[in-house]
Amino acid sequence: MKKSLFLVLLALSGLNAEKIQSINFKGLIHLSPEVAKDIMGLKVGDELTGDATDRAIINLYKQGYMQDIWIDTDNKGNITVNIKEKPSIARLDIKGVVTNDKTAIESLISIKPGNMYDDLIIEKTKERIRQYYESKGYFDTVVDVQKEAVAGNESSLFITMNVNRGENMIINKVNLIGVQKFDYSDMEPLVANKSREFMGWMWGRNDGKVKLQELPNDPARIQDRYFQKGYLDATVSSPYLNSSFDNYTADLTYYIHEGKPYDVAKVGINAPSELELDTDEILKDFKLEPGDRMNSARLRQDMKKLDDLVADKGYAFVKVYPKTQKYENNQTVDIEYEVDSGEQVYIRNVQIAGNDRTVDRVVRRELYLTEGNLYSRTDLQDSKDALKRTSYFDDVDIKEERVDKNTVDLTVEVKEASTGTISGGIGYGSSDGLLLNASLSDTNIFGSGMQGTISIDKSDDELSGQISLTNPRVFDSEYSWGGSIYANDYDWDSYDEKSYGFSTTVGRKLTRNLNASLTYVIEQSDIQGLKDVLKEVGYKEGRNIKSSIIPAISYNSTDDYYLPRRGIIAGTSLEAAGLGGDEEFFKNRTNFNYYLGLREYIDYDLIIRYKSNFGKIWDNGYVPINEKLYLGGIRNLRGYESRSVSPKVLAKDGQWYETGGQIAFNNSVELSIPLIERVKMRGVLFYDYGMIGEKNLNEIKRSSVGAGIEWVTPIGPLQLIFARALDKKHNDETNTFEFTIGRRF
Repeated sequence: MKKSLFLVLLALSGLNAEKIQSINFKGLIHLSPEVAKDIMGLKVGDELTGDATDRAIINLYKQGYMQDIWIDTDNKGNITVNIKEKPSIARLDIKGVVTNDKTAIESLISIKPGNMYDDLIIEKTKERIRQYYESKGYFDTVVDVQKEAVAGNESSLFITMNVNRGENMIINKVNLIGVQKFDYSDMEPLVANKSREFMGWMWGRNDGKVKLQELPNDPARIQDRYFQKGYLDATVSSPYLNSSFDNYTADLTYYIHEGKPYDVAKVGINAPSELELDTDEILKDFKLEPGDRMNSARLRQDMKKLDDLVADKGYAFVKVYPKTQKYENNQTVDIEYEVDSGEQVYIRNVQIAGNDRTVDRVVRRELYLTEGNLYSRTDLQDSKDALKRTSYFDDVDIKEERVDKNTVDLTVEVKEASTGTISGGIGYGSSDGLLLNASLSDTNIFGSGMQGTISIDKSDDELSGQISLTNPRVFDSEYSWGGSIYANDYDWDSYDEKSYGFSTTVGRKLTRNLNASLTYVIEQSDIQGLKDVLKEVGYKEGRNIKSSIIPAISYNSTDDYYLPRRGIIAGTSLEAAGLGGDEEFFKNRTNFNYYLGLREYIDYDLIIRYKSNFGKIWDNGYVPINEKLYLGGIRNLRGYESRSVSPKVLAKDGQWYETGGQIAFNNSVELSIPLIERVKMRGVLFYDYGMIGEKNLNEIKRSSVGAGIEWVTPIGPLQLIFARALDKKHNDETNTFEFTIGRRF
């Protein structure tokens, strides 16, 4: 107890148990006198004794507000309780740190403006800051705390924490003692703590910084590498970090016993008969079979496959245990998957959370699991994928909360995306000159799920505008309806085109991933300034009316709208022009995109993409030049100017002019690499190849390679593309840089 308390007790020892006549307070701020009296336990009329005052002072101290307390008396029973409260924190500043670190530290510490100042809490805060930087590999961090009273108010303090971040501990070498079959290069991609490489500061190189939080997990990563190669007897010691604080370098050592690899002898499944599993068929589909080298990664894949099969029968809490029997005499292992199915589970309640803007019904209509349904793991995953394909949400998670052995509640937690944008832009393209753009768009208008766009684009060669509105689920049904009006004014090298038109589309969802639609288009185009050489091949100037219908079918099983990591996008359509009007033709467009994320295979967020498009026109009377097929540009064959890859004719002035093709195919292979994950920025490497011709695809072939940046910005997905044409011919037009906003990657 404080010295003042000791003096008070000493002074009171001489009192002859006076009765309390009145109780007054001096310096009381946070408590009212009535509440303070109740806490103290002293009342008027009570005898004033040393024990009573002792208890009163202790009770007040327990509130945490007081820095000092003493009691005065006038020897007539009138007592005054003097209180010196702890000062409050008016402002807390953290200096010497970057913005990101400051935000993280503020979320970790418990000191907030308005809190009472407490030396113990200050020391704990300093320790948390040091631990934060140690977790990032910085050692010897120093935190200095300054206190300053607010002018004219000693009960409030300005607190400044000056952080002197320590130094990074750098790993010079990783020692793997006992290793014979593998070496450090085999383990380096797996572990978080790596030795510093030459020019380690460069992106893509190992900087060697110690990551303390990951250090306890690295032995398990090394051991799993052995298990993936069949070394089931392999053991890895805890990490030994031999550090020098003189120069902040360290050697990291593991002691490893490898053993010998095992081969799989038998694989079996032990499951309850009521599951009615065809175990023979299931085993045929497993990755790990008799005769294979034992592999823990394949074992986990097979466990998940079996787990999902049982969960699809309603057993939400199924557990699959791999039982292994090793035989050291011949280095083989038997595997038996033990299935504990538990009870079948039904959905009790489905709650939606996080949808501040999007109405509940828009979320619910994408769910394949609802109240009363038998649980299904596939339905759960398909629901998540369907929600992410809408573009309404940045992230979707469906949490399961067990109610009892036969029921479960689902909570659909969504993180809403910024779907509405008002944007304007100005840029410059090597072919289009000055580029201007203004648009107002929203893929989730007022949270209703409806999509709308108003846009205007202007360049040296183009002036175009569009207004569109689409309801993807009319009255929350399987039907969709939409329409658009548009106008374009193009100044191509070989002719000028003005067009305006209207289109409307009715669609229906056939299955979870399959949709059908029917579109009607009415458009008038006016072609002027057609070069003579193009007139000679049969093209006409003047106005044309196109009236066409376009039946289409599309398939989408991807797991995200803008950045898919899994699934297929495919579709085909056949436009039939000639329902009145001047143009008569059939045009087929077919596309196929495949996405494969490699994170589950290599624990790194690489994405492989394959994209392809095919087009074919059949002339039934007249096909104008603006309806022909062209390649080139960011949408199909990067590295070449837009619409420049096409059959061409040579005019008398020595210029080549595109005539357009009647059959075309283009495809690309892409590798998407994470760059700055916290801002959703990625890099991409690609190879494009395209073919086009009048009669067959072999007439013109072009290819390109390049790299780019993919960035999901607040105004939409942005792509910056740098490309190089590989096989340019003398009459080709190439382009090295292009960008686009709003297209999926």
